[in-house]
Amino acid sequence: MSQTHTPSQTYLSTRGGDYSLSFETVVLKGLAADGGLFLPEEIPEVKDWRSWKDLSYSDLAFRILSLYISPHEIPRDDLKAIIDRSYSTFRADEIAPLRHLHDNLFLLELFHGPSYSFKDCALQFLGNLFEYFLVRKNKSKEGKDRHHLTVVGATSGDTGSAAIYGLRGKKDVSVFILHPKGRISPIQEAQMTTVMDQNVHNMAVEGTFDDCQDIVKALFGDPDTNDTLKLGAVNSINWSRILAQIVYYFYSYFSLARTSSSFKVGDSVRFVTPTGNFGNILAGYLATKMGLPVDKLLVATNENDILYRFWQSGRYEKHPTHGEEAQGGLKSDGAQAHRDGCKETLSPAMDILVSSNFERLMWFLAKDFASTTGLNDQFNKKQAGQEVLAWFKSLKSTGGFGPVHQDILEAGRLSFESERVSDPETLEAIKSCYERTEYVLDPHSAIGVAAAERSISRTNPGVPHISLSTAHPAKFSGAVKLALKDSSSFNFEEQVLPAEFVALAQGERRVTSVENSWEKVREIVKKQVDEDLKVEETG
Repeated sequence: MSQTHTPSQTYLSTRGGDYSLSFETVVLKGLAADGGLFLPEEIPEVKDWRSWKDLSYSDLAFRILSLYISPHEIPRDDLKAIIDRSYSTFRADEIAPLRHLHDNLFLLELFHGPSYSFKDCALQFLGNLFEYFLVRKNKSKEGKDRHHLTVVGATSGDTGSAAIYGLRGKKDVSVFILHPKGRISPIQEAQMTTVMDQNVHNMAVEGTFDDCQDIVKALFGDPDTNDTLKLGAVNSINWSRILAQIVYYFYSYFSLARTSSSFKVGDSVRFVTPTGNFGNILAGYLATKMGLPVDKLLVATNENDILYRFWQSGRYEKHPTHGEEAQGGLKSDGAQAHRDGCKETLSPAMDILVSSNFERLMWFLAKDFASTTGLNDQFNKKQAGQEVLAWFKSLKSTGGFGPVHQDILEAGRLSFESERVSDPETLEAIKSCYERTEYVLDPHSAIGVAAAERSISRTNPGVPHISLSTAHPAKFSGAVKLALKDSSSFNFEEQVLPAEFVALAQGERRVTSVENSWEKVREIVKKQVDEDLKVEETG
């Protein structure tokens, strides 16, 4: 008999406006009608997780995802087929290989998917989920009766290409990816804009990633747009992305147990995650709630450090307001500050002022705090929704909230710590890692390694640290070449650059420049969807 507590397998909104929703509904809707994010009403407590130790990545994914997806929604054979198809596109047999860097520091390579970033681990799965649900909805339907999904996403670089590679050419789907013009790497831009499939549309927005994200949220928050276009989300606001990312926390833990003689299943580990929108590390938090023994989750930020500042002060604020240096101009640690306070750094995928998935964590912390009243679970959930709604209304109107109640902050600190890594420190991490191991880090992964090495130096050196490597170094050639320019043994083209990337540079491009206006974006999207529908109808 299974020792796993089976959850209700229904979903709610963090802001209290929706309860008892199906998995299919939350996947296709992406964002709740009240502006909140979806979460399962229960997190499964897995008593027998140790028995998963020797499973392949796909089999482990099946075990974990089965706990959150009712067989009444996706029969088990269908779910297994979706998962197997999603990871068949990866270049590494292990999907997410664990590499020993040095001492008690390990690197989890998450960049072996089609777009060379960790986003593939979730977006290949999400693309196949969309296809599965649409095929089922459109069975025996023709023409205008078919359900056509309009997928809209914002990207700071990697989500866009991973989403495009997961959805290109799929029937009954139009894909619109917004990126901040001139603020992603050339390779990231080429990966997106050279895809010529009819259903893929790239939009370069005059602004920052946060502006792109705000436009996407505005589109989802507009009832007319939502109803007319049947919007779907690919950003990490989509619950299925968080769900799929839980898998590699368990998988890397078991990989460590299989390969390290000094580590056994049941021992604690620290995970270090380069963090922008908080979805990646939130998956680690959910793994701990399921039973994985994690000593701490280390939030590694760049100079856009809203999360680092929260763990110091309990205040969640877009801009430092308590004695930190003023925004604007060239910073002393090297990053260029944009006029809105979002700094352009060497790790552009983390150049984010507001981390959307942090709302999900705050819901959990608020619910746990409410439970100290001794009232029933349903009351605690509603109380958490009201608290989250108040916090994020304040964020929208004033640019921040807090400080949160000290008990909430202390409860969060039981699971999380944070480190802030500057641009010069990022370059030094790339350089020192190469000199020590001949391993080349991308700037985001370097932030994780720098944070991990600090953690090892100030904590129990016997606790292994698994740092997440989120992107292939070839995607960020500028930072890598800058860091290793004085290394005589380093040759970027020979040691780093995949042949596939060389071909991208010569590819035809298709991209539309747009103003920073959700209304303007809406009109372009509506017009293009009409054209896509005409193409589908004519065959």
